[in-house]
Amino acid sequence: MQPPSPAESQHAPATAPPGSPVTAPAQPPAPDPPPTPTLPASLTVVLPAFNEAERIGPALDELFQFLDDAANVGPVAGLPAKVDVLVVDDGSRDGTAAIVANRLEAQPTKTSEPPRLRLVRAKHAGKGAAVRTGMLASSGATVIFADADMATPPDQLPKLVAALGTADVALGSRIQPDGTDMRASQPPFRQSLGRVFHRLASIWAVGQVEDTQCGFKGFTREAALDIFGRQLVTSIVFDVELIYVARKRGYRIAIVPIRWQDRRGSRMQPSAGLALRVAWDLLRIPYLHLRDKPRS
Repeated sequence: MQPPSPAESQHAPATAPPGSPVTAPAQPPAPDPPPTPTLPASLTVVLPAFNEAERIGPALDELFQFLDDAANVGPVAGLPAKVDVLVVDDGSRDGTAAIVANRLEAQPTKTSEPPRLRLVRAKHAGKGAAVRTGMLASSGATVIFADADMATPPDQLPKLVAALGTADVALGSRIQPDGTDMRASQPPFRQSLGRVFHRLASIWAVGQVEDTQCGFKGFTREAALDIFGRQLVTSIVFDVELIYVARKRGYRIAIVPIRWQDRRGSRMQPSAGLALRVAWDLLRIPYLHLRDKPRS
């Protein structure tokens, strides 16, 4: 048997002497865990309420149950550790304010922390005015307003919080990526009015935003103070004004598809007077903000 040539010896695998420990081949490093999303320091949820005595209690039960569950899960739930709820009573004539004020979450705590639930009483001036009052009175680094009946369930809150990681304004949309429109569950007359309103609003004020009237919108604190500080419309058209101002001021806007369910019991009653008010408010929005300039 011929000994291996020098060239063969260079390429022959090394063998350990009998009885020597065998070193296992190096394993590739484990992939890095996905980054934990950067969450705002705090969140305020604003709920405007007018004569909601029948629905505000169950709605707050649902909201705080979700917030408690999210707190137990931790940051992975997509919400900051500090979340407070601010209900703006828009001059209700029923027991709405008393129901909110008497809840456990609204009572003083034994620590220096403020209650998780605050009530602001305001003179009746419409939903737009109530939302503006709540947004300007909020304390969170991120602020979201939602309908008091929880038509948008609380588990959609993390979607807006996540969007506000890269945007200044997050608009909930009932239109899904596949084109499905959750507003189809509304009564036919509201769908017809909505289509006419959208066409006018798109041409005159909001561009390509398809669902201006979704009552689920989020803002960074800076954007909230600026936009709501400029808000002048208090009728149901106030959402269009907010979007118009956000676009004109140059804020980054995210459209966020959300789940939504029509909750019957709307306070809006169609009438000739309402139609005229909507048309007038829609028409005057650009003129109200002629002097607004893009942010520097």
